[in-house]
Amino acid sequence: MDPVPVYELETHVGSGKLKGKVALITGGDSGIGKAVAIGYAKEGADVAIAYLDEHEDAENTKKRIEQEGVKCTLHAGDIADEDFCFKLIEEVIGHHGKLNILVNNAARQEVKKSVLDISAEQLKRTFDVNFFSMVHLTKAAIPHLTEGDSLIYTASINAYVGNQALIDYTSTKGAIVSFTRSIAQELAPKAIRVNGVAPGPIWTPLIPATMPKEKQEEFGVSTPLGRPGQPADLVEPYILLASEGSAYMTGQFIHVNGGGFMSS
Repeated sequence: MDPVPVYELETHVGSGKLKGKVALITGGDSGIGKAVAIGYAKEGADVAIAYLDEHEDAENTKKRIEQEGVKCTLHAGDIADEDFCFKLIEEVIGHHGKLNILVNNAARQEVKKSVLDISAEQLKRTFDVNFFSMVHLTKAAIPHLTEGDSLIYTASINAYVGNQALIDYTSTKGAIVSFTRSIAQELAPKAIRVNGVAPGPIWTPLIPATMPKEKQEEFGVSTPLGRPGQPADLVEPYILLASEGSAYMTGQFIHVNGGGFMSS
């Protein structure tokens, strides 16, 4: 990618906010997931990374995480497969002995000019990866979570403002917002917090992989801050939602969008 995404800020020095915790992050090999994985490691958490097949990216991320003196395990597979989702949670428990933080982050998108161009195959795949995987992983994780643990979901500004070029993707993000708020109500009596982050335009590998060159050049520049966000811009919100700093937050979304319009 040119420019290369920024995954770390020099100003972020860990203070043990997540020491002793185990976090599973889907899509943790690159993009927002990679930045969050490194940020969690800096705060003392052991990290499990789920990814599809980008083995080199995953190994590079693992190497960086282990430089923080914590444990990192890699788990390759397709989260669109319900069986893999349940197997993934079992693997994490087997390797780490517990699970405290589940970050449902992995996603896919395809740019289309019209809803008429979205095939049934694309629609199903997008929902399988972006939404149904989160349902499966949540169901698999809940029996292992206890008081003070956290479920965190990655939504999008598109769930609040719409996006005519990403109708299926945007629909999955709207479903994630509703799912998060519903599960938060279910798990509140157990003191398990359920929150999310709704990023605006963030410069990740997903952008050049799915957008035409002309759209990449204008990506994010229309925000009030005049630039796309970097993965590193998301790290602190994810740390907050995983730590005791958000002990009185559940069913909420943090909006990180460069000042982009929000209707909620």
